[in-house]
Amino acid sequence: MKPLISDLIGPKKPTFSFEFFPPKSDEGADKLFDHITKLEDLAPSFVSVTYGAGGSTRQLTKDLVLRTDRETGLTVMPHLTCVKHTRADIDEILEGYAQGGIRNILALRGDPPNNEPYDWNTSEYRYASDLIHHIKSWGDRNKVNFAIGVAGFPEGHPSTPNRLEEMDHLKAKVECGADFIITQMFFENRDYYDFRDRCNLAGIRIPIIAGIMPVQSIKGMRRMAQLALGMRFPASMLRAIRRTDGSDESIRRVGVHWATEQSRDLLDHDVGGLHFYTLNKSGATLEIYKTLGVQNSNQLTDDPSLQI
Repeated sequence: MKPLISDLIGPKKPTFSFEFFPPKSDEGADKLFDHITKLEDLAPSFVSVTYGAGGSTRQLTKDLVLRTDRETGLTVMPHLTCVKHTRADIDEILEGYAQGGIRNILALRGDPPNNEPYDWNTSEYRYASDLIHHIKSWGDRNKVNFAIGVAGFPEGHPSTPNRLEEMDHLKAKVECGADFIITQMFFENRDYYDFRDRCNLAGIRIPIIAGIMPVQSIKGMRRMAQLALGMRFPASMLRAIRRTDGSDESIRRVGVHWATEQSRDLLDHDVGGLHFYTLNKSGATLEIYKTLGVQNSNQLTDDPSLQI
């Protein structure tokens, strides 16, 4: 049985993790699985697999999660969303994961497919807190202990302009049983530190893992801005990009450097963990690890022989 992620996060021992999204075909899934196994040598604390809008990749996500858990030594966490799911759907998914030994879930409200209009009043789960409550209740009835992660938004939730109300929603998720928070990607660490302080003031005491995504192209930046409304690209990052020749490779180098400096600073300030949004590519993450001096996520130690 793989460990609960909530048991892996400890003082002075941040987690290192990667996120992948399932492709749209069996052939693509096989290719992604081979890619995931190449990162196994980095001994990540865990890996996560996303869930398409409206559950559009439901079966591919489940198959990839179970295969990764079965055929590798990695701890894997599937995403699970509310959109277009009945209680019977969620129960079936939870039963499948429980039988497969999966004990970690990232519970999200989720997005409708293709940003189509969606009446949340007709949904059995209007908020992620409803889904978390159901997962916990199902686990209690079936004697299965799930560790549940939730999303946090250092730059503000795009559908909740009221930042005080946003924190109330996050606290509701914690009170329903969330064990840790993984943030949306951000590029200014001050936003993470402010978010962490506001969580503390609100009485939210669970670990907060920082989401990191290296910029890799102008096209990718525009896509990020479209998907995560309210995302802020710092002026200093934009200036660095403007100094390049505009090629994807030069912009990728800027992105890797920026993400590496973000990661170093976060580690120096007791971050709960670093969660890398890989876009199903390993190159940037490998470079960040190398520059940080980290060979794998088990390397962090208090070994006195390394004291200078």
